[in-house]
Amino acid sequence: MADSRPVPRLFWFSIVFAFLMAVGAAVVIQWAHSSISDLPPIKLVPEFNVETHRGTEISNEDMPGTLLKVDFIFTRCENACPVMTSQMAELYQLFEHSDKLRFLSFTVDPEYDTLDVLRAYANEHGVTDNRWLFARTSIEEVVRISEKGFLLPADNLPMGHSTKFALVDHTGTIRGYYDAMSQVEMNQLVDHIRVLGKEMR
Repeated sequence: MADSRPVPRLFWFSIVFAFLMAVGAAVVIQWAHSSISDLPPIKLVPEFNVETHRGTEISNEDMPGTLLKVDFIFTRCENACPVMTSQMAELYQLFEHSDKLRFLSFTVDPEYDTLDVLRAYANEHGVTDNRWLFARTSIEEVVRISEKGFLLPADNLPMGHSTKFALVDHTGTIRGYYDAMSQVEMNQLVDHIRVLGKEMR
């Protein structure tokens, strides 16, 4: 005679749980693939030639060959900039053994942020090599580079700068923007850096 005892609820719960886990995993994988593939070319980096805190000059012609993360900050900022620089410093440390990524921070307060001030700021945040440069130029050039070059607002500087990071690929093409105030976007930025790094192989 066949066993007609009801199947325990735990069995059905396990089946449903396993199904939901599988669906959830599929959704996460799909999200990851869509996020890393959503990197269409936006535009080439603008033309510029600026001083750096190391006493050198850097221009847009020096950009191709590595990935570049760009932001606009000023050293006496007490609001967004400390967060932005902290996020930048974390990435600087995270990719310390990589030769595929560089960092460039433009000051939006060049009158106050002299090269000496930028050097002290770089030292304060643990910058020890050429991978992260702090750049200085005229305020007119900063506005042009930000607004017309990187398509980031630069209203009523220094306070009105953008809190977004721009990610540039090894061809000198802007590929994405990421809000430094959002940890979700910062995590996505890390993923995109790694994906674009693989494109360079």
